[in-house]
Amino acid sequence: MVTLAPTQTEALLTGGRRAPRRTGGWGALLRRAPFGIVSAALAAVFLYPLVWAVVTSFAPRAGTSQTDGWGLGNYATLAEFQAGIWVYLGNSLVVSGLTVILTLVISFLGGYAFARFTFPGKTALFLTTLAILMVPYATLLIPLYVILNALGLGNTTIGVALVLTMFQLPFSTFMMRISFESIPRELDEAALVDGCNSFTALWRVLLPATKPGLITVGLFAFLTAWNDFIAPLILISDTNRMTLPLAVANLRGQTMGVIDYGATLAGVSVLALPCVLLFLVLQRHYVQGFMSGAFKG
Repeated sequence: MVTLAPTQTEALLTGGRRAPRRTGGWGALLRRAPFGIVSAALAAVFLYPLVWAVVTSFAPRAGTSQTDGWGLGNYATLAEFQAGIWVYLGNSLVVSGLTVILTLVISFLGGYAFARFTFPGKTALFLTTLAILMVPYATLLIPLYVILNALGLGNTTIGVALVLTMFQLPFSTFMMRISFESIPRELDEAALVDGCNSFTALWRVLLPATKPGLITVGLFAFLTAWNDFIAPLILISDTNRMTLPLAVANLRGQTMGVIDYGATLAGVSVLALPCVLLFLVLQRHYVQGFMSGAFKG
């Protein structure tokens, strides 16, 4: 009777492939420990200011609207400031929503065109689009202010959304081009063979395939529009049309130049809440969107 060696037996049982050795126990734990420690330290560094702002907005503090015990006094002051927080929240939502919609539609179509079609000047046009990223953001606001006034869109949330969309398009188009290029062209050809035209294939086949890239672009557009301060500061002068970041900045020094830290931190907490929630919900798609095309070819 022939007795096989353990390694030969393992090879036969696994179809000629040696079974992977299990590495566990304290050795594996010790090898992963430095990464866990560094990750925890970085998380603490980034989360501490946000946690401190939220806690302090409820805490009692002299010179704020919450002087006795923990409560919502600072949030009450924020809610009653000038036109009211709901007006400023509504303005921010309008600006952010329009920016996200316009950015998604234009970058989706632009990325598809750059990834799938060949036309004269394609490379030059794409490089020109990316070159906008090299232009300092603030230097263009005054010319844009003049143009928006000439178009009748000055001092409006729509005008602010158009400006923010313009600055989002270079990065967004670049991201969507990468997303489309990571999808095999055979998928388009199969859809065309099945009777789809270019638009139907784009809508029914490529749109679901590029969902991670779209979510990444939309999340970036929302975060930029929601937190932007300079564009509303230059383009909006009407108090009732201010966005929330601009309102919080005005609230900061409303009484004889004295900073109201409590109400300011309440405003910071309200501003941060939608961003944190969106990122937690969409983080898986966000990472996939950045990885699109990373292993292409």
